[in-house]
Amino acid sequence: MENSYKNAGVNIEAGEETVERIKSLAKSTFNKNVLSGIGHFGAFYQVDLAAWKNPVLVSSVDGVGTKLKIAFAMEKHDTIGQDLVNHCVDDIAVCGAVPQYFMDYMAFGKLNPDKAEQIIKGFSIACKENGVALIGGETAEMPGLYSEEEYDISGTIVGLVERDQVIDGKNVAKGNVLIGFGSTGLHTNGYSLARKVLLEKFSVNDKPDLLNQSLGEELLNVHKSYLKLITELKEKVTINAFSHITGGGIIGNTKRVVPKDLQIKMDWKSWDALPIFKLIQEAGKIADEEMRHVFNLGIGLIAIVNANDVTKVLETASAVGEKGIVIGEIV
Repeated sequence: MENSYKNAGVNIEAGEETVERIKSLAKSTFNKNVLSGIGHFGAFYQVDLAAWKNPVLVSSVDGVGTKLKIAFAMEKHDTIGQDLVNHCVDDIAVCGAVPQYFMDYMAFGKLNPDKAEQIIKGFSIACKENGVALIGGETAEMPGLYSEEEYDISGTIVGLVERDQVIDGKNVAKGNVLIGFGSTGLHTNGYSLARKVLLEKFSVNDKPDLLNQSLGEELLNVHKSYLKLITELKEKVTINAFSHITGGGIIGNTKRVVPKDLQIKMDWKSWDALPIFKLIQEAGKIADEEMRHVFNLGIGLIAIVNANDVTKVLETASAVGEKGIVIGEIV
């Protein structure tokens, strides 16, 4: 057999077919600031500087970890892209930034245009929901590095914030109150531990008593975007800091925006952990301390505010369909 790229495991035609399929999905997210179609060496995005006084670029890059293993097991690939976009959006929104555009990276063991299209469909859904343009990306086929059925994805988000409106925690003070907002489940963190303990007892298609859907469906719940909530809150109330609860749990993430000389005092009993976390803890006989260190436990976003602003925060959140819970204070 003659040697070729194709029999080395890389199918250029599959790559070209994927690009054709995803063009319309990406274009559906474009706004007036996007200058190029897909296919240039770089993507072009024009910033309307007249709308900004002293803009600062804010960016973040992320993946979705081993949540991908659940997507593979369920053969469901249209939500994992939403997870990635929402996670990235939340990471810069908590700094006060307005997200502008998103770029993705996908690496396959064997490029399957159907799978790629489903993933990008997820990107485009979340980009539209967050008012973000999907302006470019890279799709790689890497035989021998990933198994044929598997892939990895990562994404980069870029946003803008006025220099004097950056939310960085410098005003957090003793007596401030922590208000938590619900998550949809694990979001994109803690899956290695969750898979280890749950998949020893259940299959992804089982429906444990605590859940009202299959385990796989529960674990694929989409990471929530808090952009709308954050936008409302920062417009109506003075927010001293926001914390997006990702790897490291509530304390691990929130202490990043709390001055070193202050402490976070949590009331862990102020809310009920979601059923999926109870299931994980029971299945793995995991200590409370470890659960708090690894998982969000049902709180995906925290606002740190002055005590006399608590009622206003709760009312503002309620107006956009979000329920805030007082979960702790700064001491």
